[in-house]
Amino acid sequence: MITRTRIKICGITDSGDLAHAVSAGVDGVGFIFAEKSPRRVEPEKARELIRKVPPFVDAVGVFVNEDPDVVTDIIKYCGLTMVQLHGQENVDYCRLMPVRVLKSFAVKDDIDGSKMAAYAGEVAGFLLDTYDQEMAGGTGRAFDWNLVAGLRVPGPVLLAGGLGPDNVGEAISAARPYAVDVNSGVEKSPGRKDHAMLNALVEAVRRADLQTS
Repeated sequence: MITRTRIKICGITDSGDLAHAVSAGVDGVGFIFAEKSPRRVEPEKARELIRKVPPFVDAVGVFVNEDPDVVTDIIKYCGLTMVQLHGQENVDYCRLMPVRVLKSFAVKDDIDGSKMAAYAGEVAGFLLDTYDQEMAGGTGRAFDWNLVAGLRVPGPVLLAGGLGPDNVGEAISAARPYAVDVNSGVEKSPGRKDHAMLNALVEAVRRADLQTS
C-alpha cells in the first residue's frame, strides 16, 4: 500500500497561486494572519480567496498568540476549516477553537518532546518547525529531520521548515510525516508562489511516497 504524504502550501495571498496550488493537488492552503509576517493577509482578502477553495481542500488560518476571540471571529468570517497555532497557546486555548487545530512546536537539538503530551487528543496534528529565537515560523531553514523519530509525537506529524522541491523527498524519507507544510521553498517573493517550483514539489513528494512505501 502506498502512503500518501499530504501537502499544505502556506502563505497564500493571490488567487492565481491559490488556483494553481489546488490544480496541482495540494490538500491544504494556508493564510497567515500573524502581524509580523511578510505574507500576512487581511481577513477581507482571505475571505475572498477562501470562497474559491473547493471541497476537500482545507483552508488553514495561521495565528501567533492572538486573542482567541479574535481568532474565532476570523474563522467564522473567512470560512476557515482549520487553524495553525504558532505561539505559546496552551491546551485550554486550543479547546476554545471552533475548528480543528494544528499546534506548532519548534525543534532544536535539545527539544523536550514531553510538552506535546498535554495536547494528545486535543489537536488534530503536531507541526514541527525549525527553532528560531526571533521568529515563530517561516524561517526558511530546515532542522535535523532524524530528531523526529525520538520525539514520540502523540498524533499526526506535519513537517515544516526550509522544505522545497530539492529536499522534501529526503525529509519524507527521514521523518515519515503525515504531511509537509511548504511556504518560502516554492516562492518567487514573499506571498507569491513560483508555479514551476510548486509543481516540482508535488512531484517530489509523490516520488518519495513511492520510494518509502
